[in-house]
Amino acid sequence: MMALQPAEKSGVLDFKAIVLLTILCASWGLQQVTIKIANQGVSPILQSGIRSVGAAILVWIWMTACREPLFKKDGTLWWGIGIGLLFSGEFILIYWGLVFTNASRAVIFLYMSPFVVALGSQFFIPDEHLRKIQGIGLCCAFIGIVIAFKESLSFPTYKMLIGDGMLAIAAVLWGAVTVMIKASPLAKIAHSKTLLYQLGVSALVLPAASIAMHERGVVLMTPLIAFCLAYQAVWVAFITYLVWFWLIRNYLVSRVASFTFLTPLFGVLAGGLLLNEDISNSLLLALVLVGTGIYLVNRQDVTHDRNNNKLTAS
Repeated sequence: MMALQPAEKSGVLDFKAIVLLTILCASWGLQQVTIKIANQGVSPILQSGIRSVGAAILVWIWMTACREPLFKKDGTLWWGIGIGLLFSGEFILIYWGLVFTNASRAVIFLYMSPFVVALGSQFFIPDEHLRKIQGIGLCCAFIGIVIAFKESLSFPTYKMLIGDGMLAIAAVLWGAVTVMIKASPLAKIAHSKTLLYQLGVSALVLPAASIAMHERGVVLMTPLIAFCLAYQAVWVAFITYLVWFWLIRNYLVSRVASFTFLTPLFGVLAGGLLLNEDISNSLLLALVLVGTGIYLVNRQDVTHDRNNNKLTAS
């Protein structure tokens, strides 16, 4: 894997960060398709557990090859266990919530997460404060997601409301993990060790949760399902998560998180191309709104930056 060099101190996302984030969102959108395919033979939470186990082993091998210390006392153990438990809870709620509500409704509630990151950064991360134009950008991107999945916003049943609530809590947990990594001592250690904490804890919790919820387990294994599991473990949970942790460690988390609005749109495109699912005409409008929102969140405010430079110089 290509080694990533430290980012500049500026909070503005450079070309490298933009390209990496776009690749990450496309990869996560495609993951939605691989989960649907693998669901034919492997139950959802167990799928997530298998992904964590496989990726944790790969991260451990990676750290050993790079001679990064695994058991160095750095004051991060409990923080690491904390993000692992939050991560596990997030995925349990996502998969369990989908039993009660449909996937398109779930996307709308899950992608409230960037707002959680933006709010959390105001309180827990020094020097990360969104300006009004960036708040407008977040709202613009979220409206794009709502438009893309507007067909799902019918009057909900009581059962759907339960699922919606689960996905909303999952969004809070997702945002909390991102903020915790940036605001805690985890920000000062290797991002590979941070990822190992997350994957190691979830590798224990998720299979146990699958058993406790009486999932069907593995009922069918074909080459395609095996490929989907490998994609989730090797590419998504190992490679893209390493890059994600590097990004949130080296750039402003609120700006990085804004790019995740692209993920469900890439998921819709992947579903249309690979699973022949319908792609609505509103998708183009949604892409414009999301793109505009991301631009506004990441737009460089020259006046603001000059003021910051003056304060730094003084």
